[in-house]
Amino acid sequence: MGFFLETTIGGLMTGMLYALVALGFVLIFKASRVFNFAQGVMVLFAALAMARFSEWIPQWTGIESKVLSNVLAFAIAALLMFVVAWAVERFALRHLVNQSETTLLMATLGIAYFLEGVGQSAFGGNIYKIDIGMPKDPLYLFRNVFDGGLLVDPEDLISAAIAAVLVATLALFFQKTTTGRALRAVADDHQAAQSVGIPLARIWVIVWCVAGVAALVAGMVWGSKLGVQFSLSTLALRALPVVILGGLTSVPGAIIGGLIIGVGEKLSEVYLGPFVGGGIEIWFAYVLALAFLLVRPQGLFGEKIIDRV
Repeated sequence: MGFFLETTIGGLMTGMLYALVALGFVLIFKASRVFNFAQGVMVLFAALAMARFSEWIPQWTGIESKVLSNVLAFAIAALLMFVVAWAVERFALRHLVNQSETTLLMATLGIAYFLEGVGQSAFGGNIYKIDIGMPKDPLYLFRNVFDGGLLVDPEDLISAAIAAVLVATLALFFQKTTTGRALRAVADDHQAAQSVGIPLARIWVIVWCVAGVAALVAGMVWGSKLGVQFSLSTLALRALPVVILGGLTSVPGAIIGGLIIGVGEKLSEVYLGPFVGGGIEIWFAYVLALAFLLVRPQGLFGEKIIDRV
């Protein structure tokens, strides 16, 4: 039982990090009805900015405090993601209002390649570290209940807590604020939203800013765990089954989908892997997503799409 709980807890924590990446897809899709293929590169770009600025700030300013350097680096990286959001709306999305979803999809592909190139040119292509002071030594919990206790990675625990706070904040933002309701209106119909006075340009800048901050937090957490390298951009591929499972239009769906995928990957690798030669963790999520596409294409919490002809 102890080993099962350890595996499940590890899966839940990994699932929260997947949900953090999946949030970017959900946010952009809710505002524009387009699947943002640039989200993985946004995570990479934000993580590169955070890592490099945390190195440069002590050199430029003489600040010795690592905490203060990280705070300033996070603030500058967040500001940079706001600039990226403004540039995306100003130079791309503004000219594609009321265009087909395929056109917008191709625009996000172009944005992805552009950000990847700019990130490599501005910040370099090496592997960088983000040290935000998270503890590395494992924790042993419930020693009195289980023999030896439950092994928990405190870095995963803190990362999952950060992800949970951000997810909860965004869920409240969409459900309780005027801007959140405006975002849902824009997602339903661009022209109708404009006709009732909702400023489409401002809404798109806001949602890309929020998606940029989500990408920054995801990049910071994953960069702290794995190092900042260009393979981080493939995190988007790990989040695809999450948004398929939870639904492209649901913030809570991203949470539930992430938790299911995270736990499913870990348990399947431990209990089914020995029977199929291992490696099941790599493809389990995609098989599960395929099964959902066949049975419930809109996901667990997604909206059903009804076309009247």
